[in-house]
Amino acid sequence: MPLLRPAAALLIATLATAVPVMAQPTPVTMALDWTPNTNHIGLYVAEAKGFYDEAGLDVQILPYSDTSAATLVANRVADFGVLGSIGLFIQRAAGADLVATYALVQTETGRLVFNGDRQDIQSPKDLDGKTYAGFGGAWEDVLLGTMIRNDGGKGEYETLTLGTSAYEALYNGAVDFTLEVYTWEGVKADRDGRKQRAFRYADFGVPDQHTNFIGTSGAYLAEHPDTATAFIGATQKGYAYAVENPDEAADILVAANPEAALDRDFVRASLQALIDDHYLRGEDGEVGTINAAKMEAVGEFIFRSGILKDGEGKPLTKAPDVSTYYSNEYLTTKR
Repeated sequence: MPLLRPAAALLIATLATAVPVMAQPTPVTMALDWTPNTNHIGLYVAEAKGFYDEAGLDVQILPYSDTSAATLVANRVADFGVLGSIGLFIQRAAGADLVATYALVQTETGRLVFNGDRQDIQSPKDLDGKTYAGFGGAWEDVLLGTMIRNDGGKGEYETLTLGTSAYEALYNGAVDFTLEVYTWEGVKADRDGRKQRAFRYADFGVPDQHTNFIGTSGAYLAEHPDTATAFIGATQKGYAYAVENPDEAADILVAANPEAALDRDFVRASLQALIDDHYLRGEDGEVGTINAAKMEAVGEFIFRSGILKDGEGKPLTKAPDVSTYYSNEYLTTKR
């Protein structure tokens, strides 16, 4: 093999050092609060449309597990996760390191439901003495008691803890009422021809809230502020795209989760409900923004209910500083 002349060797070495090394995408893990559904659609859209790639991120959406997303985030097992609103308040009060950074919905998606042919139920006070199909959370008694008492009732009812079996029990008449997410269970009931009537929480003394958030830990935000901004910004773009392109977004969610065997028409109907009733994008155009007034109102309400407890299980004696529970600083588009 002929030897390279010194000049040629120098040229090759110079060219080699001049070629830039491609930056590796930053890994981010995202934990879901349930099996994939339309609440998560913006995540899958951002992934499929390359918004995360453009932001320099390699996002892994973790499969749903028995361990809550909030617990995974607080313990640094996942970088981000879907946090329930009430869970955020309860776990933060107990010392969990959680910070909401994106409001998945702009107003409450939950509602109290009962079969549409129940003429004996005209308002929440009529629920006194009846049977509720519950899910085992302390918040449920606060919510239902508030609604019934604000309507003039006593707030006295029987509870059967049934979990997701509550909906079949309601339809069969084994229980009188339950709670559901309108944009998922409610849409399914409509499509199945199950006539229902419902009461909105906010009409009977319960503050309106962002039902759930994407959140992370304060420690993660302190260590990775730029990554957090990139992830939340790309996610916000994904949800905004889903609102503007619902047919494509529904296809993306279904294609990304073949193991979930999602009904594409149902997914599309659920997404339309999220769009039409201004859940994903508020009437004011907000996408992802956390409303300070709502957070303060819910924080004060849940504190007065007595279910916020410290790490030793003792009820809080002072209302928490709710402003530390969330941040809008990582959104790309702010109004």
